[in-house]
Amino acid sequence: MDLRQLRYFVTIVETGSFSKAAQRLHVAQPALSQHVRNMELDLGVELLFRSSQGVVPTEAGETLVRHARLILSQMEAAREAVRGSEGQPEGDVRLGLPGTVSQMLCVPLFREARRLYPKIRLRVAEAMSGFVLDWLREDKIDVGVLYRFGADRSLQARRVLSEEVCLLGPAEPIDRPHPPPGTVSFAALASLPLILPSPGHGLRDLIEARAASEEVSLSTVIDIDTYGQIKLLVEGGLGYSILPRAALREEMAKGSLRAWPLGVPLLSRDLHLVRPADRPARRAVRVIEDLAFATLVRLVRDGVWPATLAEEAPPARAGGDLE
Repeated sequence: MDLRQLRYFVTIVETGSFSKAAQRLHVAQPALSQHVRNMELDLGVELLFRSSQGVVPTEAGETLVRHARLILSQMEAAREAVRGSEGQPEGDVRLGLPGTVSQMLCVPLFREARRLYPKIRLRVAEAMSGFVLDWLREDKIDVGVLYRFGADRSLQARRVLSEEVCLLGPAEPIDRPHPPPGTVSFAALASLPLILPSPGHGLRDLIEARAASEEVSLSTVIDIDTYGQIKLLVEGGLGYSILPRAALREEMAKGSLRAWPLGVPLLSRDLHLVRPADRPARRAVRVIEDLAFATLVRLVRDGVWPATLAEEAPPARAGGDLE
Protein backbone atom coordinates (compact mmCIF):
# COMPACT_ATOMS: atom_id res chain seq x y z
CA MET A 1 0.00 0.00 0.00
CA ASP A 2 1.08 3.59 -0.58
CA LEU A 3 -0.16 6.99 0.55
CA ARG A 4 -2.18 7.49 -2.62
CA GLN A 5 -4.11 4.26 -2.01
CA LEU A 6 -4.76 5.25 1.60
CA ARG A 7 -6.05 8.67 0.52
CA TYR A 8 -8.31 7.04 -2.07
CA PHE A 9 -9.66 4.55 0.46
CA VAL A 10 -10.43 7.22 3.08
CA THR A 11 -12.28 9.29 0.47
CA ILE A 12 -14.35 6.28 -0.64
CA VAL A 13 -15.36 5.60 2.97
CA GLU A 14 -16.18 9.27 3.66
CA THR A 15 -18.35 9.62 0.56
CA GLY A 16 -19.87 6.13 0.79
CA SER A 17 -19.66 5.80 -2.97
CA PHE A 18 -17.05 4.99 -5.63
CA SER A 19 -18.64 7.46 -8.05
CA LYS A 20 -18.69 10.34 -5.54
CA ALA A 21 -15.11 9.57 -4.49
CA ALA A 22 -14.04 9.54 -8.14
CA GLN A 23 -15.58 12.99 -8.63
CA ARG A 24 -13.89 14.39 -5.53
CA LEU A 25 -10.49 12.88 -6.39
CA HIS A 26 -10.72 13.50 -10.16
CA VAL A 27 -9.86 9.84 -10.75
CA ALA A 28 -11.66 7.37 -13.00
CA GLN A 29 -14.03 5.12 -11.08
CA PRO A 30 -12.61 1.85 -12.51
CA ALA A 31 -9.16 2.91 -11.32
CA LEU A 32 -10.48 3.45 -7.77
CA SER A 33 -12.14 0.03 -7.80
CA GLN A 34 -8.89 -1.56 -8.93
CA HIS A 35 -6.94 0.17 -6.14
CA VAL A 36 -9.34 -1.22 -3.53
CA ARG A 37 -9.16 -4.73 -5.02
CA ASN A 38 -5.36 -4.54 -4.92
CA MET A 39 -5.46 -3.47 -1.27
CA GLU A 40 -7.82 -6.31 -0.39
CA LEU A 41 -5.56 -8.82 -2.16
CA ASP A 42 -2.51 -7.38 -0.43
CA LEU A 43 -4.11 -7.55 3.04
CA GLY A 44 -6.05 -10.75 2.49
CA VAL A 45 -9.32 -9.30 3.84
CA GLU A 46 -12.44 -7.64 2.49
CA LEU A 47 -12.36 -3.91 3.21
CA LEU A 48 -15.70 -2.71 1.83
CA PHE A 49 -19.23 -4.04 1.79
CA ARG A 50 -20.80 -3.15 -1.52
CA SER A 51 -24.55 -2.77 -2.11
CA SER A 52 -26.93 -0.88 -4.41
CA GLN A 53 -27.02 1.93 -1.80
CA GLY A 54 -23.23 2.40 -1.87
CA VAL A 55 -20.31 1.10 0.16
CA VAL A 56 -19.56 0.87 3.87
CA PRO A 57 -16.35 -0.35 5.50
CA THR A 58 -16.17 -3.82 6.98
CA GLU A 59 -14.67 -4.26 10.45
CA ALA A 60 -11.24 -4.60 8.82
CA GLY A 61 -12.00 -1.54 6.70
CA GLU A 62 -12.89 0.51 9.80
CA THR A 63 -9.53 -0.47 11.31
CA LEU A 64 -7.69 0.51 8.15
CA VAL A 65 -9.44 3.87 7.76
CA ARG A 66 -8.58 4.84 11.38
CA HIS A 67 -4.90 4.15 10.77
CA ALA A 68 -4.99 5.71 7.31
CA ARG A 69 -6.38 9.00 8.63
CA LEU A 70 -3.64 9.13 11.26
CA ILE A 71 -0.91 8.34 8.70
CA LEU A 72 -2.17 10.96 6.24
CA SER A 73 -2.44 13.56 9.00
CA GLN A 74 1.11 12.86 10.17
CA MET A 75 2.45 13.05 6.63
CA GLU A 76 0.82 16.43 6.10
CA ALA A 77 2.26 17.65 9.39
CA ALA A 78 5.69 16.40 8.33
CA ARG A 79 5.44 18.27 5.01
CA GLU A 80 4.57 21.50 6.79
CA ALA A 81 7.39 21.04 9.30
CA VAL A 82 9.91 20.51 6.50
CA ARG A 83 8.65 23.50 4.53
CA GLY A 84 8.93 25.64 7.64
CA SER A 85 6.76 28.60 8.56
CA GLU A 86 7.30 30.54 5.35
CA GLY A 87 4.39 31.14 3.06
CA GLN A 88 0.65 30.75 3.52
CA PRO A 89 -0.73 27.72 5.42
CA GLU A 90 -2.67 25.47 3.06
CA GLY A 91 -4.70 22.28 2.83
CA ASP A 92 -8.03 20.97 4.11
CA VAL A 93 -9.15 21.67 7.68
CA ARG A 94 -12.14 19.66 8.94
CA LEU A 95 -14.29 21.38 11.55
CA GLY A 96 -17.09 19.75 13.56
CA LEU A 97 -19.84 21.98 14.99
CA PRO A 98 -23.13 21.61 16.84
CA GLY A 99 -25.93 23.04 14.71
CA THR A 100 -26.61 26.04 16.95
CA VAL A 101 -22.92 26.98 16.92
CA SER A 102 -22.74 26.58 13.15
CA GLN A 103 -25.55 29.13 12.70
CA MET A 104 -23.55 31.74 14.62
CA LEU A 105 -19.98 30.89 13.62
CA CYS A 106 -19.88 29.65 10.03
CA VAL A 107 -20.43 32.86 8.05
CA PRO A 108 -17.93 35.09 9.93
CA LEU A 109 -15.39 32.26 10.17
CA PHE A 110 -15.54 31.42 6.46
CA ARG A 111 -15.33 35.11 5.56
CA GLU A 112 -12.20 35.68 7.66
CA ALA A 113 -10.59 32.37 6.65
CA ARG A 114 -11.01 33.20 2.97
CA ARG A 115 -9.55 36.68 3.51
CA LEU A 116 -6.58 35.63 5.66
CA TYR A 117 -5.84 32.09 4.46
CA PRO A 118 -6.99 31.69 0.85
CA LYS A 119 -5.07 28.42 0.44
CA ILE A 120 -6.97 26.70 3.27
CA ARG A 121 -10.15 24.79 2.39
CA LEU A 122 -12.57 24.60 5.31
CA ARG A 123 -14.85 21.56 5.51
CA VAL A 124 -17.62 21.75 8.12
CA ALA A 125 -19.81 18.94 9.46
CA GLU A 126 -22.71 19.48 11.88
CA ALA A 127 -23.90 17.18 14.67
CA MET A 128 -24.66 17.11 18.38
CA SER A 129 -21.66 17.47 20.70
CA GLY A 130 -21.50 13.74 21.40
CA PHE A 131 -21.04 12.93 17.72
CA VAL A 132 -18.49 15.71 17.26
CA LEU A 133 -16.52 14.21 20.14
CA ASP A 134 -16.59 10.78 18.48
CA TRP A 135 -15.37 12.33 15.22
CA LEU A 136 -12.40 13.86 17.05
CA ARG A 137 -11.47 10.52 18.60
CA GLU A 138 -11.79 8.77 15.23
CA ASP A 139 -9.74 11.46 13.42
CA LYS A 140 -12.66 12.36 11.15
CA ILE A 141 -12.24 16.06 12.00
CA ASP A 142 -9.30 18.25 13.02
CA VAL A 143 -11.05 20.68 15.39
CA GLY A 144 -14.36 20.41 17.21
CA VAL A 145 -16.53 22.97 18.98
CA LEU A 146 -18.16 21.20 21.91
CA TYR A 147 -20.55 21.76 24.76
CA ARG A 148 -20.33 18.22 26.01
CA PHE A 149 -16.74 17.53 26.99
CA GLY A 150 -15.57 14.97 29.53
CA ALA A 151 -12.20 13.69 30.71
CA ASP A 152 -10.07 12.41 27.81
CA ARG A 153 -6.29 12.75 27.93
CA SER A 154 -6.06 12.31 24.16
CA LEU A 155 -7.73 15.71 23.66
CA GLN A 156 -6.83 19.28 24.52
CA ALA A 157 -9.36 22.07 24.88
CA ARG A 158 -9.79 25.79 25.25
CA ARG A 159 -12.85 27.04 27.09
CA VAL A 160 -14.18 29.99 25.11
CA LEU A 161 -17.41 31.14 26.71
CA SER A 162 -20.24 30.37 29.09
CA GLU A 163 -23.81 30.92 27.91
CA GLU A 164 -27.01 31.19 29.92
CA VAL A 165 -29.63 28.47 29.59
CA CYS A 166 -33.11 29.79 30.36
CA LEU A 167 -36.76 28.81 30.66
CA LEU A 168 -38.96 29.78 27.73
CA GLY A 169 -42.70 29.90 27.23
CA PRO A 170 -45.27 31.29 24.77
CA ALA A 171 -45.73 35.05 24.58
CA GLU A 172 -49.09 34.82 26.33
CA PRO A 173 -50.30 32.25 28.88
CA ILE A 174 -52.57 29.62 27.34
CA ASP A 175 -53.94 27.24 29.96
CA ARG A 176 -52.00 28.35 33.06
CA PRO A 177 -50.48 31.54 34.47
CA HIS A 178 -46.89 32.23 33.50
CA PRO A 179 -44.21 32.16 36.21
CA PRO A 180 -43.77 35.62 37.77
CA PRO A 181 -41.06 37.91 36.38
CA GLY A 182 -37.53 37.24 37.59
CA THR A 183 -35.51 34.11 38.15
CA VAL A 184 -37.45 30.83 38.18
CA SER A 185 -36.26 28.15 40.60
CA PHE A 186 -35.80 24.55 39.58
CA ALA A 187 -38.44 23.60 42.15
CA ALA A 188 -40.97 25.64 40.15
CA LEU A 189 -40.29 23.51 37.07
CA ALA A 190 -41.97 20.51 38.67
CA SER A 191 -45.42 21.91 37.86
CA LEU A 192 -44.64 22.87 34.24
CA PRO A 193 -45.12 20.65 31.16
CA LEU A 194 -41.72 20.58 29.48
CA ILE A 195 -40.66 20.08 25.88
CA LEU A 196 -37.01 18.99 25.97
CA PRO A 197 -34.32 17.34 23.86
CA SER A 198 -34.41 13.57 24.23
CA PRO A 199 -32.44 11.69 26.92
CA GLY A 200 -28.77 11.42 25.96
CA HIS A 201 -28.72 14.89 24.40
CA GLY A 202 -26.09 17.01 26.14
CA LEU A 203 -28.51 19.80 27.07
CA ARG A 204 -31.02 17.30 28.48
CA ASP A 205 -28.24 15.70 30.54
CA LEU A 206 -27.28 19.12 31.90
CA ILE A 207 -30.88 19.94 32.88
CA GLU A 208 -31.56 16.58 34.48
CA ALA A 209 -28.30 16.62 36.43
CA ARG A 210 -29.14 20.01 37.89
CA ALA A 211 -32.72 18.93 38.67
CA ALA A 212 -31.45 15.77 40.39
CA SER A 213 -28.98 17.78 42.46
CA GLU A 214 -31.92 19.87 43.72
CA GLU A 215 -34.17 16.81 44.13
CA VAL A 216 -36.66 18.08 41.55
CA SER A 217 -38.68 15.72 39.36
CA LEU A 218 -39.32 17.13 35.87
CA SER A 219 -42.52 16.57 33.89
CA THR A 220 -41.47 16.12 30.24
CA VAL A 221 -44.41 15.86 27.83
CA ILE A 222 -42.51 15.89 24.49
CA ASP A 223 -38.98 14.73 23.61
CA ILE A 224 -37.57 16.31 20.44
CA ASP A 225 -33.98 17.16 19.53
CA THR A 226 -34.49 20.00 17.05
CA TYR A 227 -34.36 23.46 18.64
CA GLY A 228 -36.45 24.95 15.85
CA GLN A 229 -39.28 22.49 16.43
CA ILE A 230 -39.06 22.94 20.20
CA LYS A 231 -39.55 26.69 19.78
CA LEU A 232 -42.53 26.19 17.46
CA LEU A 233 -44.16 23.80 19.92
CA VAL A 234 -43.67 26.29 22.75
CA GLU A 235 -45.05 29.13 20.61
CA GLY A 236 -48.08 26.93 19.99
CA GLY A 237 -48.73 26.64 23.71
CA LEU A 238 -47.91 22.93 24.07
CA GLY A 239 -45.53 23.48 26.95
CA TYR A 240 -42.41 25.23 28.21
CA SER A 241 -38.80 24.45 27.37
CA ILE A 242 -35.23 25.13 28.49
CA LEU A 243 -32.81 26.36 25.83
CA PRO A 244 -29.73 28.59 25.50
CA ARG A 245 -30.68 32.26 25.41
CA ALA A 246 -28.53 32.64 22.29
CA ALA A 247 -30.93 30.33 20.43
CA LEU A 248 -33.90 32.62 21.17
CA ARG A 249 -32.73 35.93 19.72
CA GLU A 250 -35.13 36.13 16.77
CA GLU A 251 -38.19 34.94 18.72
CA MET A 252 -37.50 37.29 21.61
CA ALA A 253 -37.11 40.20 19.18
CA LYS A 254 -40.44 39.36 17.53
CA GLY A 255 -42.14 38.87 20.89
CA SER A 256 -43.29 35.33 20.05
CA LEU A 257 -41.56 33.81 23.11
CA ARG A 258 -40.88 34.85 26.70
CA ALA A 259 -37.82 33.83 28.68
CA TRP A 260 -36.95 33.64 32.38
CA PRO A 261 -33.54 33.20 34.03
CA LEU A 262 -33.41 29.71 35.52
CA GLY A 263 -31.92 28.50 38.78
CA VAL A 264 -29.74 29.91 41.52
CA PRO A 265 -26.95 30.01 40.50
CA LEU A 266 -28.12 30.58 36.94
CA LEU A 267 -28.06 27.52 34.72
CA SER A 268 -25.32 27.84 32.08
CA ARG A 269 -23.08 25.74 29.87
CA ASP A 270 -19.52 26.13 28.59
CA LEU A 271 -18.29 26.08 25.02
CA HIS A 272 -14.90 24.53 24.19
CA LEU A 273 -12.60 24.40 21.19
CA VAL A 274 -11.12 20.90 21.15
CA ARG A 275 -8.52 19.11 19.07
CA PRO A 276 -6.48 15.90 19.45
CA ALA A 277 -3.49 16.10 21.77
CA ASP A 278 -1.94 12.77 20.77
CA ARG A 279 -0.83 13.76 17.27
CA PRO A 280 0.81 16.84 15.75
CA ALA A 281 -1.48 19.58 14.48
CA ARG A 282 -0.73 20.95 11.04
CA ARG A 283 -0.12 24.67 10.76
CA ALA A 284 -3.37 25.10 8.84
CA VAL A 285 -5.27 23.45 11.70
CA ARG A 286 -3.61 25.65 14.30
CA VAL A 287 -4.38 28.91 12.49
CA ILE A 288 -8.03 27.93 11.92
CA GLU A 289 -8.39 26.96 15.57
CA ASP A 290 -7.01 30.36 16.60
CA LEU A 291 -9.25 32.11 14.06
CA ALA A 292 -12.33 30.25 15.36
CA PHE A 293 -11.43 31.28 18.91
CA ALA A 294 -10.98 34.93 17.89
CA THR A 295 -14.24 34.89 15.93
CA LEU A 296 -16.20 33.48 18.88
CA VAL A 297 -14.69 36.10 21.18
CA ARG A 298 -15.63 38.86 18.76
CA LEU A 299 -19.22 37.58 18.49
CA VAL A 300 -19.54 37.84 22.27
CA ARG A 301 -17.87 41.25 22.55
CA ASP A 302 -20.03 42.63 19.73
CA GLY A 303 -23.18 41.45 21.50
CA VAL A 304 -24.12 39.02 18.74
CA TRP A 305 -23.75 36.01 21.05
CA PRO A 306 -25.21 36.63 24.54
CA ALA A 307 -22.57 34.92 26.67
CA THR A 308 -19.75 35.52 29.12
CA LEU A 309 -16.18 35.08 27.90
CA ALA A 310 -13.90 32.65 29.69
CA GLU A 311 -10.49 33.80 30.80
CA GLU A 312 -8.14 33.60 27.85
CA ALA A 313 -5.87 30.83 29.06
CA PRO A 314 -3.56 28.49 27.12
CA PRO A 315 -5.03 25.13 26.00
CA ALA A 316 -5.54 22.63 28.82
CA ARG A 317 -5.86 18.87 28.79
CA ALA A 318 -9.37 17.46 28.89
CA GLY A 319 -11.20 17.17 32.16
CA GLY A 320 -13.93 19.79 31.90
CA ASP A 321 -17.47 19.23 33.05
CA LEU A 322 -20.19 18.02 30.73
CA GLU A 323 -22.12 20.89 29.17
